[in-house]
Amino acid sequence: MTETKAEQLLWQRRSVRAYHNMPVPRDAVARILRAARRAPSGANLQPGQFHVLTGAPFEGLKGALALAVAEKRPMVSQYSYFPQPMPADLKARQRAAGYALYHALGIERRDIAGRKAQFDKNYRFFDAPVGIVVTIQKDMGKGCFMDLGMSLMALFLAAEDLGYGTSGIGALANYADVVHQTLDLSEDELVVCGIALGRTDENAKVNTVRTERDELDIFASFRGFDT
Repeated sequence: MTETKAEQLLWQRRSVRAYHNMPVPRDAVARILRAARRAPSGANLQPGQFHVLTGAPFEGLKGALALAVAEKRPMVSQYSYFPQPMPADLKARQRAAGYALYHALGIERRDIAGRKAQFDKNYRFFDAPVGIVVTIQKDMGKGCFMDLGMSLMALFLAAEDLGYGTSGIGALANYADVVHQTLDLSEDELVVCGIALGRTDENAKVNTVRTERDELDIFASFRGFDT
Protein backbone atom coordinates (compact mmCIF):
# COMPACT_ATOMS: atom_id res chain seq x y z
CA MET A 1 0.00 0.00 0.00
CA THR A 2 1.38 3.41 -1.02
CA GLU A 3 2.05 5.85 1.82
CA THR A 4 -0.31 8.78 2.02
CA LYS A 5 0.95 12.35 2.39
CA ALA A 6 -0.20 12.33 6.00
CA GLU A 7 1.81 9.17 6.71
CA GLN A 8 4.89 10.65 5.06
CA LEU A 9 4.66 13.78 7.19
CA LEU A 10 4.23 11.75 10.37
CA TRP A 11 7.23 9.55 9.61
CA GLN A 12 9.55 12.40 8.61
CA ARG A 13 8.62 14.82 11.38
CA ARG A 14 11.02 15.12 14.33
CA SER A 15 11.78 17.49 17.18
CA VAL A 16 14.14 20.12 15.76
CA ARG A 17 16.68 21.63 18.16
CA ALA A 18 18.79 23.72 15.75
CA TYR A 19 17.51 26.24 13.20
CA HIS A 20 18.70 28.53 10.47
CA ASN A 21 18.51 32.22 11.32
CA MET A 22 15.87 32.91 8.69
CA PRO A 23 12.71 34.91 9.42
CA VAL A 24 9.37 33.13 9.18
CA PRO A 25 6.75 35.28 7.41
CA ARG A 26 3.72 36.21 9.47
CA ASP A 27 1.36 34.83 6.83
CA ALA A 28 3.10 31.43 7.00
CA VAL A 29 2.60 31.28 10.77
CA ALA A 30 -1.01 32.37 10.37
CA ARG A 31 -1.56 29.63 7.80
CA ILE A 32 -0.10 27.03 10.18
CA LEU A 33 -2.26 28.22 13.08
CA ARG A 34 -5.44 28.21 11.00
CA ALA A 35 -4.71 24.61 10.03
CA ALA A 36 -4.06 23.73 13.68
CA ARG A 37 -7.47 25.10 14.64
CA ARG A 38 -9.11 22.56 12.33
CA ALA A 39 -8.26 19.79 14.81
CA PRO A 40 -11.18 17.94 16.48
CA SER A 41 -12.68 19.76 19.44
CA GLY A 42 -15.29 18.39 21.85
CA ALA A 43 -18.39 20.61 21.79
CA ASN A 44 -16.31 22.91 19.55
CA LEU A 45 -14.80 24.62 22.60
CA GLN A 46 -11.50 25.09 20.71
CA PRO A 47 -9.31 25.29 23.83
CA GLY A 48 -5.91 26.95 23.78
CA GLN A 49 -4.33 30.26 22.87
CA PHE A 50 -1.17 30.70 20.78
CA HIS A 51 1.03 33.71 21.54
CA VAL A 52 3.46 34.07 18.63
CA LEU A 53 6.76 35.89 19.19
CA THR A 54 9.67 37.04 17.07
CA GLY A 55 12.09 39.96 17.11
CA ALA A 56 12.30 42.19 20.19
CA PRO A 57 9.34 40.67 22.09
CA PHE A 58 10.84 37.20 21.62
CA GLU A 59 14.25 38.37 22.80
CA GLY A 60 12.60 39.93 25.84
CA LEU A 61 11.01 36.64 26.87
CA LYS A 62 14.20 34.66 26.30
CA GLY A 63 16.16 37.22 28.29
CA ALA A 64 13.73 36.99 31.21
CA LEU A 65 13.94 33.18 31.15
CA ALA A 66 17.75 33.25 30.99
CA LEU A 67 17.82 35.53 34.03
CA ALA A 68 15.49 33.21 35.93
CA VAL A 69 17.75 30.26 35.16
CA ALA A 70 20.93 32.17 36.08
CA GLU A 71 19.42 33.32 39.38
CA LYS A 72 18.22 29.76 40.08
CA ARG A 73 14.70 30.95 40.67
CA PRO A 74 12.30 28.29 41.96
CA MET A 75 10.36 26.62 39.19
CA VAL A 76 6.68 27.46 39.14
CA SER A 77 4.83 24.98 36.96
CA GLN A 78 1.05 25.22 36.82
CA TYR A 79 0.42 21.53 36.10
CA SER A 80 2.19 18.18 36.24
CA TYR A 81 3.52 17.12 32.85
CA PHE A 82 4.81 13.70 33.91
CA PRO A 83 3.40 11.06 36.27
CA GLN A 84 4.32 11.58 39.90
CA PRO A 85 6.15 9.39 40.72
CA MET A 86 7.45 8.23 37.34
CA PRO A 87 7.04 4.42 36.89
CA ALA A 88 10.28 2.54 36.27
CA ASP A 89 9.42 1.53 32.70
CA LEU A 90 8.60 5.10 31.71
CA LYS A 91 11.67 6.42 33.49
CA ALA A 92 13.75 4.05 31.37
CA ARG A 93 12.22 5.51 28.21
CA GLN A 94 12.89 9.04 29.41
CA ARG A 95 16.52 8.24 30.14
CA ALA A 96 17.02 6.47 26.81
CA ALA A 97 15.73 9.52 24.94
CA GLY A 98 18.03 11.80 26.91
CA TYR A 99 21.06 9.56 26.40
CA ALA A 100 20.42 9.44 22.64
CA LEU A 101 20.37 13.23 22.50
CA TYR A 102 23.52 13.68 24.57
CA HIS A 103 25.34 10.93 22.69
CA ALA A 104 24.68 12.67 19.37
CA LEU A 105 26.21 15.84 20.83
CA GLY A 106 29.19 14.09 22.38
CA ILE A 107 28.07 14.91 25.92
CA GLU A 108 29.11 12.22 28.38
CA ARG A 109 26.63 10.83 30.90
CA ARG A 110 28.59 12.28 33.80
CA ASP A 111 28.97 15.70 32.16
CA ILE A 112 26.33 17.39 34.31
CA ALA A 113 27.30 20.88 33.17
CA GLY A 114 27.11 19.91 29.50
CA ARG A 115 23.73 18.27 29.95
CA LYS A 116 22.38 21.31 31.79
CA ALA A 117 23.68 23.67 29.11
CA GLN A 118 21.86 21.64 26.46
CA PHE A 119 18.66 21.52 28.52
CA ASP A 120 18.77 25.27 29.09
CA LYS A 121 18.50 25.75 25.32
CA ASN A 122 14.81 24.95 25.83
CA TYR A 123 14.47 28.39 27.38
CA ARG A 124 16.03 29.95 24.27
CA PHE A 125 13.58 28.03 22.08
CA PHE A 126 16.67 26.42 20.53
CA ASP A 127 17.44 29.77 18.88
CA ALA A 128 14.54 29.38 16.47
CA PRO A 129 13.40 32.61 14.78
CA VAL A 130 9.83 32.17 16.05
CA GLY A 131 8.55 31.05 19.41
CA ILE A 132 4.96 30.23 20.32
CA VAL A 133 3.69 30.20 23.89
CA VAL A 134 0.71 27.88 24.23
CA THR A 135 -1.81 28.49 27.01
CA ILE A 136 -5.18 27.12 28.08
CA GLN A 137 -7.85 28.48 30.37
CA LYS A 138 -7.34 27.23 33.91
CA ASP A 139 -10.93 26.03 34.31
CA MET A 140 -10.84 23.73 31.28
CA GLY A 141 -11.28 19.99 31.95
CA LYS A 142 -8.79 17.24 31.19
CA GLY A 143 -10.55 16.45 27.93
CA CYS A 144 -9.74 19.95 26.72
CA PHE A 145 -6.03 19.19 27.18
CA MET A 146 -6.60 16.25 24.83
CA ASP A 147 -8.21 18.57 22.29
CA LEU A 148 -5.33 21.02 22.63
CA GLY A 149 -2.91 18.14 22.04
CA MET A 150 -4.65 17.31 18.78
CA SER A 151 -4.39 20.96 17.79
CA LEU A 152 -0.67 20.94 18.53
CA MET A 153 -0.15 17.84 16.39
CA ALA A 154 -2.06 19.51 13.57
CA LEU A 155 0.23 22.53 13.97
CA PHE A 156 3.36 20.38 13.78
CA LEU A 157 2.17 18.62 10.63
CA ALA A 158 1.05 21.85 8.95
CA ALA A 159 4.47 23.35 9.65
CA GLU A 160 6.22 20.23 8.34
CA ASP A 161 4.16 20.36 5.16
CA LEU A 162 5.29 23.97 4.57
CA GLY A 163 8.94 23.05 5.11
CA TYR A 164 9.35 24.26 8.68
CA GLY A 165 10.76 22.39 11.65
CA THR A 166 9.23 22.48 15.10
CA SER A 167 9.84 21.34 18.64
CA GLY A 168 7.44 21.28 21.54
CA ILE A 169 8.98 22.77 24.70
CA GLY A 170 7.31 21.42 27.80
CA ALA A 171 10.09 22.90 29.95
CA LEU A 172 8.65 26.36 29.36
CA ALA A 173 5.96 25.57 31.91
CA ASN A 174 8.70 25.36 34.56
CA TYR A 175 8.79 29.15 34.57
CA ALA A 176 5.12 29.88 34.04
CA ASP A 177 5.34 32.88 36.35
CA VAL A 178 8.12 34.45 34.26
CA VAL A 179 6.12 33.90 31.07
CA HIS A 180 3.01 35.40 32.66
CA GLN A 181 4.82 38.49 33.84
CA THR A 182 6.81 39.08 30.66
CA LEU A 183 3.89 38.64 28.27
CA ASP A 184 1.32 40.14 30.65
CA LEU A 185 -0.93 37.14 30.26
CA SER A 186 -4.38 36.94 31.76
CA GLU A 187 -4.62 35.29 35.17
CA ASP A 188 -7.07 32.83 33.59
CA GLU A 189 -4.37 31.43 31.31
CA LEU A 190 -2.27 28.40 32.25
CA VAL A 191 1.06 28.07 30.45
CA VAL A 192 1.12 24.65 28.76
CA CYS A 193 4.27 24.66 26.63
CA GLY A 194 6.32 26.50 24.07
CA ILE A 195 6.92 25.74 20.41
CA ALA A 196 10.05 26.54 18.41
CA LEU A 197 9.45 27.18 14.72
CA GLY A 198 11.82 27.81 11.82
CA ARG A 199 13.85 26.31 9.02
CA THR A 200 15.68 23.17 10.13
CA ASP A 201 19.48 23.19 10.19
CA GLU A 202 20.01 19.81 8.54
CA ASN A 203 23.75 19.86 9.28
CA ALA A 204 23.35 20.14 13.05
CA LYS A 205 24.18 16.91 14.88
CA VAL A 206 21.37 17.47 17.35
CA ASN A 207 18.86 17.11 14.53
CA THR A 208 20.04 13.60 13.70
CA VAL A 209 18.42 12.23 16.86
CA ARG A 210 15.38 10.03 16.34
CA THR A 211 13.48 8.44 19.20
CA GLU A 212 11.99 5.00 18.68
CA ARG A 213 8.31 4.16 18.91
CA ASP A 214 6.74 0.93 20.17
CA GLU A 215 5.82 -1.80 17.71
CA LEU A 216 2.13 -2.12 16.95
CA ASP A 217 1.59 -5.27 19.02
CA ILE A 218 2.79 -3.49 22.16
CA PHE A 219 0.29 -0.63 22.17
CA ALA A 220 -2.67 -1.95 20.16
CA SER A 221 -5.06 -4.91 20.25
CA PHE A 222 -7.43 -6.03 17.50
CA ARG A 223 -10.71 -7.86 18.07
CA GLY A 224 -13.27 -9.19 15.62
CA PHE A 225 -11.07 -9.01 12.53
CA ASP A 226 -10.79 -12.00 10.20
CA THR A 227 -6.98 -11.79 9.98
